[in-house]
Amino acid sequence: MSASPASSLTVTPSTPAVLPTNEAAPAGASRAGLITSLFSLYVIWGSTYLAIRWGLQGGLPPFLMSGSRFMLAGGLLFAALWLRGAPVPTARQWGASALVGFLLLGVGNGGIVFAQQWVPSGVASLVVGSLPMWTALFGGLFGQWPGRMERWGLAMGFVGIVLLNLGGDLGGRWLPTVAMMLSPVSWAFGSIWSRRLPMPQGLMSAAAQMLCGGAMMFTFGMLLGEQVPTVMPPARAVGAYFYLVTFGSLVGYSAYGYLLRHARPSVATSYAYVNPVVAVLLGGVLAGEMMKPMTWVAMGAILGAVVLLTRKK
Repeated sequence: MSASPASSLTVTPSTPAVLPTNEAAPAGASRAGLITSLFSLYVIWGSTYLAIRWGLQGGLPPFLMSGSRFMLAGGLLFAALWLRGAPVPTARQWGASALVGFLLLGVGNGGIVFAQQWVPSGVASLVVGSLPMWTALFGGLFGQWPGRMERWGLAMGFVGIVLLNLGGDLGGRWLPTVAMMLSPVSWAFGSIWSRRLPMPQGLMSAAAQMLCGGAMMFTFGMLLGEQVPTVMPPARAVGAYFYLVTFGSLVGYSAYGYLLRHARPSVATSYAYVNPVVAVLLGGVLAGEMMKPMTWVAMGAILGAVVLLTRKK
């Protein structure tokens, strides 16, 4: 598994205020952009579970891997935007980006990556599947309660996630479990709060967040004593790492920031319901996992939830 605060929580022109429940997306939103961003998150972020697993199995330390991944992606995006004349973030915008980067990447992504050292990917996706529920709660506290059909979609999607992961084992370790449970809460709160923060313009917002959040995770990994492998990791781990840099971070995180600025929170976070479906399909193709009848029922519920969540323009 964004974007955007003045100290008084006033809204700046560069970051749209939270929309009322029955209000359409901002006029600046492109229908093609929204569809492309949703498709990117549904497919790409669904595949990152497997990529993270391969990276960890190849000996890459969790926080150094995630931190360097986001710093590299954020640095590339920042350089490209700067060369094209995009304004460099102000001190206040860097501060807001650091806060959101900590909530979304440091705690949100970091918690899941840390837990996946012991917890199966399917169980991790179950926990992340609660993200739209937390987003709806925090969105309501900020004045945007989901509509009736959206509430049905949220409930249906969560039921589908539970069915998909029925019988999953949390691994019997309290620390990974706590980190994993806290991850979607932090991500949801950061996503909603970011819409009221003075974030940089456009894609520069994603670049600043990745640079700040990545630096925090990398520093935390160093403080924990994580070390870069002294021998070259297997080719699969190296390929997984650069896949996470290019698609998981550079493309996926930018798409998520776009959705947060131009779509309702329930739509922006609907990927959390689809990602486990993608993970199961990839597991069947790449790992020979069998598709149980309950899995097909769960997929039907999840896809139905997406229809309900995205039915408004």
